[in-house]
Amino acid sequence: MTKLIFLGTGTSQGVPMVACDCHVCSSSDSRDKRLRSSVMIECDGVRVVIDTGPDFRTQMLRESVKSVDAVLLTHSHKDHMGGLDDVRAFNYVMHRHMKVYGLKQTLDRVKVEFDYAFAEYIFSGVPQMDLIEVRKGEDFLIDGVNVTPIMGLHYKMDVVGYRLGGVAYLTDFNYISDSEIEKLRGVEVLVINALRKEDHLSHFTLSQAISVANKVGAPRTYYTHLSHDMGRYADIEGDLPCGHQFAYDSLTIEVI
Repeated sequence: MTKLIFLGTGTSQGVPMVACDCHVCSSSDSRDKRLRSSVMIECDGVRVVIDTGPDFRTQMLRESVKSVDAVLLTHSHKDHMGGLDDVRAFNYVMHRHMKVYGLKQTLDRVKVEFDYAFAEYIFSGVPQMDLIEVRKGEDFLIDGVNVTPIMGLHYKMDVVGYRLGGVAYLTDFNYISDSEIEKLRGVEVLVINALRKEDHLSHFTLSQAISVANKVGAPRTYYTHLSHDMGRYADIEGDLPCGHQFAYDSLTIEVI
């Protein structure tokens, strides 16, 4: 069985957005409270987190997570890796380095942003990470669980999604090729970003994301990385085709 937990479903500024009093940001509905996008997937006894944004610590505390086997990074933007320092709590509890997977350019940024973790002289308490490169077109194993990288573009930047068993997670895409869509055939659950309804330079709109989801043909599709421009959950939840749903924080999905 594979278990998927939405740790965060918001865009780079989260929802509510700082200093905004729009009807979405002022909503009292818990489904309109969105931390930065991330998921946790448990597959065949292996637990991975995809992206560690600035809310990573809060997400781990909220879900009472006691162990993580690996971190998968989609790309190097701050809202997706800004909280990576907090893996040091797991270093302490699990007595080992954290495996961190990502494209070469993403890992290069990790070394810059968290240079103190890779310095010649290491201070006590810094995060301990083993950086492992994800290569385009090459599956890899995490403790026996197969992971398939799914490549796309975030404007002109390479971004990678991941397929583990019957679950695939794509975020910050605004383009995916037909050959990469083929790698998603047979997934039970597809998670894909849909920033808003209006056009955007570097993210799928809702209609674009629905189009990709229809090509994939997963029985269940969930939309994430939502901005306040998408609207209040209660107002938009009926706007989707059958089998499609807007995700929200702490939503938990099981795939047998």
